[in-house]
Amino acid sequence: MSVPDAAAGDEMKQAKEIEDAEKFNFMATVTKAPKKQIQFADDMQEFTKFPTKSGRRSLSRSISQSSTDSYSSAASYTDSSDDEEGTPREKHQTNSKGSSNFCVKNIKQAEFGRREIEIAEQDMSALISLRKRAQGEKPLAGAKIVGCTHITAQTAVLIETLCALGAQCRWSACNIYSTQNEVAAALAEAGVAVFSWKGESEDDFWWCIDRCVNMDGWQPNMILDDGGDLTHWVYKKYPNVFKKIRGIVEESVTGVHRLYQLSKAGKLCVPAMNVNDSVTKQKFDNLYCCRESILDGLKRTTDVMFGGKQVVVCGYGEVGKGCCAALKALGAIVYITEIDPICALQACMDGFRVVKLNEVIRQVDVVITCTGNKNVVTREHLDRMKNSCIVCNMGHSNTEIDVTSLRTPELTWERVRSQVDHVIWPDGKRVVLLAEGRLLNLSCSTVPTFVLSITATTQALALIELYNAPEGRYKQDVYLLPKKMDEYVASLHLPSFDAHLTELSDDQAKYMGLNKNGPFKPNYYRY
Repeated sequence: MSVPDAAAGDEMKQAKEIEDAEKFNFMATVTKAPKKQIQFADDMQEFTKFPTKSGRRSLSRSISQSSTDSYSSAASYTDSSDDEEGTPREKHQTNSKGSSNFCVKNIKQAEFGRREIEIAEQDMSALISLRKRAQGEKPLAGAKIVGCTHITAQTAVLIETLCALGAQCRWSACNIYSTQNEVAAALAEAGVAVFSWKGESEDDFWWCIDRCVNMDGWQPNMILDDGGDLTHWVYKKYPNVFKKIRGIVEESVTGVHRLYQLSKAGKLCVPAMNVNDSVTKQKFDNLYCCRESILDGLKRTTDVMFGGKQVVVCGYGEVGKGCCAALKALGAIVYITEIDPICALQACMDGFRVVKLNEVIRQVDVVITCTGNKNVVTREHLDRMKNSCIVCNMGHSNTEIDVTSLRTPELTWERVRSQVDHVIWPDGKRVVLLAEGRLLNLSCSTVPTFVLSITATTQALALIELYNAPEGRYKQDVYLLPKKMDEYVASLHLPSFDAHLTELSDDQAKYMGLNKNGPFKPNYYRY
């Protein structure tokens, strides 16, 4: 060994001795330190302060919901109140002004709900802009609007906008699981007659709708519906009221289908606006909202990893397209079922395999429905699914999955988390059913505020248009939103992105045969 090599070896040996000494000193310090027992007692006392039901709340549920303990729209106040005994129908509550013209879970949550609404307003600048521009004119003065939608912070911004524009509003929920209790409380505190709470029974659901419609000295003249339940109730139970309605605004596939059925049968005696098929609803809410919220809902409820999972999405409309794009991006193997050859061809061109549900039902890990139809997933399909298959619905209605067929003596239902049921077959196989087959994203998670601003602004303009339209402009039929209004809604949202539109020159406008201010596309244009 040369002299330099020997010197290097001595340095390494010395460094090793220093390292060993440091380790010894560290261990000595640790062993000399007094041992401190971890105290669980206080923590357990704190934990047991929260109301629980035996068998209904588990540690896994608490952990899974920890991410919602903030001022998000799935906040902990809503979840914790679900376990309270009794129904709000049995309580007598008043707001700070002494009014009891509402029925919510707990009016004391109003302050928290107001924060939720204020946060939503920050990302709904276009709707707030419309409110500021039009509230001086009061275009809805005299309008008595009865509404049935999801009651969330975003919808609350819409309701308060309608009130600011001069309308009187009475509201109920279109889904028994989607109501944010604190938001409903905030609306009630602000004077809105709201009848809704999370976890309603079917009887509660119809009772709430009836309370909105049936009130002495108050008769609605406008309807804002999501799903058609409110319209159906007024039509069947209060035909004289229905005949005096000046306009109906509907935003769902299911509700629009019901309206067209009434129109075809010659029983629609009021004009109705089909918001669902307007460009600003179809191409934004249905597509982009579902693209982001499908994963949120599935992960919050099941903690599933999508990489390599086999998923079948029933329906390749805008909702289906959004769901598939999100699932594909995470590495899922996605199959599509479709009845429409055009949508099926789109799915093929986007790289998905189009199949019949029977062909893949035994092998898939997740089944998602988004067709707006009924009995898309039948008991036969459910019987053939593999163990731990996740089943959920992204369509509005709760008819797509035949949940009723699962409520039989031979099957056992086990609630494992909020909105998560394991349905267990006699051989031990279990299917994971989310939200009892109801709308997944609004029942189990949240939806993006900004995209709901687009839909809410469209709904507000549709109500203003129908309410102020001169007699004869709209017959007793179903109409699409005028193209000019779609473009106006879009233009209100562009400043959020600092987007700058190009303007046509006079020569260009003449060449294209267009007005420089729009509309820029014919009604038959497909975006």
